[in-house]
Amino acid sequence: MIKKIFRYLFILGAAWFVIHSVYIITDGLTDTKKNADLAVVFGNTVNKDGTLSPRLKARLDKAIELYRNHRVKEVLVSGGFGKEGYWEGNEMQKYLVENKIPPEKIITDNYGDNTEKTVVHTIKTADSLQYKSIVSVSQYYHQTRVKKLFKKHHFNNVTSSSPKYFEARDVYSVFREFFAYYL
Repeated sequence: MIKKIFRYLFILGAAWFVIHSVYIITDGLTDTKKNADLAVVFGNTVNKDGTLSPRLKARLDKAIELYRNHRVKEVLVSGGFGKEGYWEGNEMQKYLVENKIPPEKIITDNYGDNTEKTVVHTIKTADSLQYKSIVSVSQYYHQTRVKKLFKKHHFNNVTSSSPKYFEARDVYSVFREFFAYYL
């Protein structure tokens, strides 16, 4: 009897994981193409030599595309001080400027050490600028949790746009995001 209960619980848990993972992937890959006042680019690794990780570069390239297509007025870049010795926000800002985004259209947050801090700092910035809409720019597997955190902090007008960048590590990331969503 106990074995049966555990088997059913395992099947139920596995089904829940699969359904939620499909939702995370679908939600993250869906871009409603809505315009927003502000794009927020979530930080990621700056390599020891100062170059951007391919994942971070893909996020910034997506933000450049959003800005050039007039889908956002400004871009906020957010990240912390990485173990590699760089302020992610500063390096992200440099990349945007090198790619012809006007410096006055870039807001840098070097204290977005994690997803929730970035969300909180972004909401404060949006409020101070009287911005009412935000588009999140991050990997597809991250977007569902990002939107949940914005809603948790009472900011509901947020959409997402993810770069078309995929790597083998995404399998682990989808798995991690399943648990991170519920914590």
